[in-house]
Amino acid sequence: MAESIVFFNKDVLIIKPPKKSSVVLRLIVLVFSMVFGVYICSICLKQISMQTKNKFLDIEVIERPCYNTLVDRSQIPFLHYPNPKTFDRSECAGNPVRLFAILSMQRSGSGWFETLLNSHINVSSNGEIFGSKIRRNNISSIIKTLDSVYNLDWLTSSSKNECSAAIGFKWMLNQGLMEHPNEIVDYFNDNGVSVIFLLRRNMLRRLVSVLANSYDKDAKVLNGVHVSHVHSHEEASTLSKYKPTINIASLALDLREMEETAMKALEYFNGTRHMILYYEDLIKNPSKLIEVQDFLKLPHMKLTSQQVKIHKGSLSKHIKNWNDVNKTLYGTSYAKFLQADY
Repeated sequence: MAESIVFFNKDVLIIKPPKKSSVVLRLIVLVFSMVFGVYICSICLKQISMQTKNKFLDIEVIERPCYNTLVDRSQIPFLHYPNPKTFDRSECAGNPVRLFAILSMQRSGSGWFETLLNSHINVSSNGEIFGSKIRRNNISSIIKTLDSVYNLDWLTSSSKNECSAAIGFKWMLNQGLMEHPNEIVDYFNDNGVSVIFLLRRNMLRRLVSVLANSYDKDAKVLNGVHVSHVHSHEEASTLSKYKPTINIASLALDLREMEETAMKALEYFNGTRHMILYYEDLIKNPSKLIEVQDFLKLPHMKLTSQQVKIHKGSLSKHIKNWNDVNKTLYGTSYAKFLQADY
């Protein structure tokens, strides 16, 4: 662009700058201002985002449970603070809950043992929840059921609701437990579930109870109603009048299979936090219940049950072909079952 040249006199020469150069300079200043403004805004937005994030973090820390400083730190994985969907734990929300499962076999005293546990003011044991096949169709349905129970959303007559200190149920070995041992062990260990094995030493007595209970399902001796447990001596006496005939051809095999099933369960779940109880020991030594309360870290209480034992005394009074059974087992490793054990 040609510059404007102006002559005022012979000695002075003035050159005027082009007018458009000032426009370019203004554009440069404007662009710089815009870029700088965007930079400042981005910094402000980052600061706001960090403040908001810090607020959320603060809330999260506040909602975390506060552990009692007197609690053994090794026990913290077994302390839970459920947030049930079906009710509000209210003032008990800060009280820890311990999770447990009673692993047993039918006619091994698990129903009686569970009523003892439920007599404790802070224990809720919810029965045989996997008796329904739909809840144990696959491992997914099993996990879903376990989550519901341990989140206190499984409401039964045994539920203590807000202030439960221990929550659990009984699980029979033939109810999907032995089909998925690895997954269930992982679940128990990941969620701090304590296992109570309740077994019988005398499998012959268990067999008598199984056969008598099976008979009553059809006979319905008590007023046309089948019952697995009774609460009076009269009812127990009526049910005990039936004497099953035991198949001696398969007796040794049946006893061995029962023992092997129990041993296999102990092997599968040996990696969990567990204790082993025997029905016979509970009958003879009630102080075993103190050990159970210590295992679950519960305050000691006297545990009671209204259930009455059905088959008492010598087995010879409860087996129709006792002489054949006695001859079959005499001299074998199962001869010990023939003796009265309580």
